[in-house]
Amino acid sequence: MPASQPFIVRKAAVLGAGVMGAQIAAHLVNANVEALLFELPAKEGDPNGNVLKAVENLRKLEPSPLAVARKAALIRPANYDQHLELLRECDVVIEAISERMDWKSDLYRKVAPYLGEHAIFASNTSGLSINTLAQAFPENLRHRFCGVHFFNPPRYMHLVELIACDRTDASLMDDLEKFLVTTLGKGVIRAKDTPNFIANRVGVFSMLATIHHAQQFGLGFDVVDALTGPLIGRPKSATFRTADVVGLDTFAHVVKTMADTLPDDPWHKYYATPDWLKKLIDAGALGQKTKRGVYQKVGKDIQVLDVASGGYRVSGAKADDAIIEILKNKNPAEKFAQLHASTHPQAQFLWSIFRDSFHYCAVHLATIANNARDLDLAIRWGFGWNQGPFEIWQAAGWREVAQWVADDIKAGKTMTAAPLPAWVTEPQRVGVHTPQGSYSPVTQSNVARSTLPVYKRQLFPDRLLGESVQYGQTIFETDAVRCWHTGDDIAIVSFKSRMHAIGDDVLDGVLQAIDEAERNYAALVVWQTEPPFSVGANLKKTPAGGGERSKPSAAGALFKKFKRAAESAVLKAARTLNVADQLMAGKLAEVEHLVEQFQFTSQQLKYSMVPTVAAVDGFAFGGGCEFVMHCDRAVATLESYIGLVEVGVGLLPAGGGCKEFALRAAQEAKGGDAFPFLRRYFEAVAMAQVGRSAEHAREIGYLRPSDRVVMHRFELLAIAKAEARMLAEAGYRPPLKPRDIPVLGRSAAATIKAYIANMHAGKFISDHDYLIAGKIADVMCGGDVEAGSLVDEQWFLDLERKNFMELLATEKTQARIEQMLKTGKPLRN
Repeated sequence: MPASQPFIVRKAAVLGAGVMGAQIAAHLVNANVEALLFELPAKEGDPNGNVLKAVENLRKLEPSPLAVARKAALIRPANYDQHLELLRECDVVIEAISERMDWKSDLYRKVAPYLGEHAIFASNTSGLSINTLAQAFPENLRHRFCGVHFFNPPRYMHLVELIACDRTDASLMDDLEKFLVTTLGKGVIRAKDTPNFIANRVGVFSMLATIHHAQQFGLGFDVVDALTGPLIGRPKSATFRTADVVGLDTFAHVVKTMADTLPDDPWHKYYATPDWLKKLIDAGALGQKTKRGVYQKVGKDIQVLDVASGGYRVSGAKADDAIIEILKNKNPAEKFAQLHASTHPQAQFLWSIFRDSFHYCAVHLATIANNARDLDLAIRWGFGWNQGPFEIWQAAGWREVAQWVADDIKAGKTMTAAPLPAWVTEPQRVGVHTPQGSYSPVTQSNVARSTLPVYKRQLFPDRLLGESVQYGQTIFETDAVRCWHTGDDIAIVSFKSRMHAIGDDVLDGVLQAIDEAERNYAALVVWQTEPPFSVGANLKKTPAGGGERSKPSAAGALFKKFKRAAESAVLKAARTLNVADQLMAGKLAEVEHLVEQFQFTSQQLKYSMVPTVAAVDGFAFGGGCEFVMHCDRAVATLESYIGLVEVGVGLLPAGGGCKEFALRAAQEAKGGDAFPFLRRYFEAVAMAQVGRSAEHAREIGYLRPSDRVVMHRFELLAIAKAEARMLAEAGYRPPLKPRDIPVLGRSAAATIKAYIANMHAGKFISDHDYLIAGKIADVMCGGDVEAGSLVDEQWFLDLERKNFMELLATEKTQARIEQMLKTGKPLRN
C-alpha cells in the first residue's frame, strides 16, 4: 500500500458466529461497516443455517447488541465451504472462534490464501499468546497479524485490547487503532503479549482474591456482592453476579489459562478453580445462561449458593451499617485509614481485597502494561470500575498505603510474600498519575498520552485521577450554567445542576448563552462535561452539584439499567418537579410561568440567529429531549437514550415536544394525510417510548434524518462543533416561523380516542391513563377545531401548557407524583 494512501475499512469479516463473533458483527453494522459473518456450513438445509440462527439470536439478546433491529438483516451470512473467496474483499478480518489454539491454527491455515493483499487479520482471543498464534500464519503475512480483544457485550463495553506479535507492522497497528476508536467507538489499550493481557489478568485476579478472602472471613456470597458493588465504585453485579453473567465455565477457563501459562507467578497457587465452582460447572449450573449458578431464581425468591451446606438459601444479606458509614466517607484517605484500622470482619475483608489488588498490580505492571494509565483504564473500561487500582491507591494516600501493604507482606497477611517493587517506595513518589503522564516502570518515567492523530478529536478524553482538565475559557458563569469556548468562535453552554435538570436558573442561563452567541460567536453548542445530557425539567430549583458520570456497567446490569430507563427518568423528573410541594404552597401560577419560560427557551434555541447544536450523551429525558428536538442539529452518541417520559407521572410534554411532533407530522405528510405520521408520534408520547440507542431514537422520531450519530463519546464535542461550524459557514439563517400549520382537528383526536377507548375497555389502561392520552391527542391534533384548520406554533404551545396545568391539578396526577417520590415506582391509578 503506498504510504500516501489512507487505510479505509469498506468491508469486514468475522470468523465464528458464536456469542462474541455474532455480537462483533452486530457492532460492525451498528457502525455502518459492511460485515460478513462466517461459520461452519450446516449439516442439513441451508449451508448458511448456522449463521442465520446466530443472527436471529441477536434479536433476542438483552441488552440488544443491535442499535436497531433492522441492522440484523445487514449482516451477510457466509460459510467456509462456499464463501472463502469473499475474504479477498475485506479490509479487516476478525477471528472469534473458541479458545482452542489448535482450532485457531487450523482455521488460519485455511483462510490465509484468501486474504486481501492489504487486509488486517486479528484474533479476538481473550488471553492466548498472540506470538504463538502467529506461528500458524504464513510467515509472509505475519506483519498483518495481531490480537484485538473485545469485551462482552461488544456494543456496550468500551474496552478493546490491541496486541501486536513480534512481526506486526507498527503502521498497521496505528491504522487499526484509528478504526477501532472512531468507527467502532472503542477505548483502545495497547497490551503486551502476556496471558489474559491486562484487564482479564487484573480483573480475574481481583475476583480470585475476593473469593479467597470471602472464605477467609466467613462471608456469604450475597454479603460479598453487597460489599463489592456500588459501595466501592464497582458495578451492581459486583463479584459473584458478574461471574454468573460472564458464565462460570468461561470464568473457570480464564483462571485455567492463568494457571497453565503463569507457573512462575508469585500468586500461582491461587489460580485454581474452587471446589464449589467445579461442582456447579459439573452440574451444568453455569450462571445466567443456564438460569442457575451462584444465584438462582425460585418463584419470586432470589437464592444464593451456601457453600457450607452445598444448597441454596434466600439471598438478601447486606453490608453492615457501620461499614456502609465508612464507605460513605468521601475522603479516600480517611476511608482507607478506617478500613485498615477496623477489626470488623467486613472492613478487614475490604482492606484485604484492595491491598492484594494494589500488591498484584504493582508487581506485574512492568510485564503486562506499558504504563499505569493503561492498566487503570483497562479495568475501568473492561470491568466497569469507577477508578482503576492505581487511582484508588493514589487517592487514598500513596505512601501510607504502600507502608501498610509492606507491613502486611512482612507480617504474612498477604497472598504472597513477593516484595513491592522498588519504584513504589521511592521517596518522592506520591502516585503514578500526573498532569505530565503516567508512570512506566520500564522507562522509569511518566508517559504522556498517545499522540496518534485520531486522539486530536477527543478534546477532553476520559481523564484519570492526577490529570488536570480545564474546560476552555469562560465567557460567563452562573450558579446554574457555564458558557465557554475553546479558543475559537463556537460558544458552548454546559449545565451545572444535578443530573443537568432544567430549572428557571438553567433556562435563564441558556437564554443568556443564546444572546451572547448571537452577539459575539458563530454558533452555540449545548454539551455537558459528563453524562447525562439532561433528565428534564426541574420545577424546584436545586443546588448546583455538577454532572454525575455515567459509568460502564457489567453486562448483567446493562439490561436492567435500560429496561428501567423510562421509569428511572420519571423518578428523577418527579424528584426535581416536587409538584406536591408546589401545590401545597399554592404556587400553580409559578409552575405555569416556568412552563411558559421553558417553551420560550425552546423556541429561542430553534429560532436563534446562530445555529444551535445539542451534543447528546446518555439520558435526554422530558425537557432535555425537547431541547434536543428544538436545536438546529443534534449530534448524539450511539449510547444516547432519548425520550418524552412525562406520562409516567401523569403529565404531558409541555416544553414544545408535542408541538414539534405535530409539526413534523404535517411536514412529512407533504400535503397528504398526516394521520399515519401523527399517530406514530402520538404513540411515542403516550407510551413514554425511550430510544434504545440514538439510532432507535431516530426511528421513533426524536432525532431527525439530518441529525448525526457518533460512536465515540469522547469525540462528541469535536463533531458537534464541526457540525455547528458547517452550518455557520453555509450562511446559516433560522427557519421561518410557520403560520399555516394544517391540523387534523377534533375528528382525528376522536379517532385516536376511540383507539385508546378500546384499550381502556380491555383494561389495558386505567381511567387516568385514558384522560392523559386523550389530552395528548387533543394537543397534537390541534384542539377543538375543524380538520385542515391552519394554526401557528404558539397555538400548540398554548394547548400544551393548558393541558399540562389541567393534569397537574388532578388528584390522580398528584398521587402519581407522590407515589413516585416516596417509592420510586409508578402508580397505575
